[in-house]
Amino acid sequence: MVAAERVLSQRELNRALLARQCLLERRRLTVPRALERIGGIQAQYAPSSYVGLWSRLDGFRREDLDRALVRRQVVQATLMRATIHLVSARDFWLLAEAVRGPRREWFLRVQQTGLTEAELRAAAATADRALATGPLRQTELEEVVGPRARSAVGMFLDLVRVPPSGTWAQRRADLYGRAVDWLGERQVVHEEAVEHAVRRYLAAFGP
Repeated sequence: MVAAERVLSQRELNRALLARQCLLERRRLTVPRALERIGGIQAQYAPSSYVGLWSRLDGFRREDLDRALVRRQVVQATLMRATIHLVSARDFWLLAEAVRGPRREWFLRVQQTGLTEAELRAAAATADRALATGPLRQTELEEVVGPRARSAVGMFLDLVRVPPSGTWAQRRADLYGRAVDWLGERQVVHEEAVEHAVRRYLAAFGP
């Protein structure tokens, strides 16, 4: 006799999502491991990531995230949905590779800089050379590539926000560094990166 398939209720699905996101009860996890479990956390406004982690982690303190950022265990970067996300250093290159193509396609479709793709790529190459000597403030980067290209540089060059910029104490995330300098270079296979991103999101959000 075949057992009837049980369909989860809306409430059960909701509770399962909350459990996946560590929002039913606080967990004893390190900051990097927590970020991997929940698929990263949006950090467009720096304090929101602190509140998000405090809501999920037993014993979390502000300095826990500060320390993880300084030690390069976690990073802030423009990733999913072309917004600033906080992810573990282990996840960064895989997620960056997975979303790089769609993120660029989206930007080129909606961008209003008035610059061609070739001009934007050239600006990113100029920024790459300038950042090779160390991190730059947003205003400094704008002086290098111009005001129209500044917002597009991160679509063609992997950048991270360098602490203490983008922390609770210094909330404006306006100090940029090359990801390759901050985290070291890592070669990843595109197909493996996409699979990794899908698995991370299924684990974090279901079903």
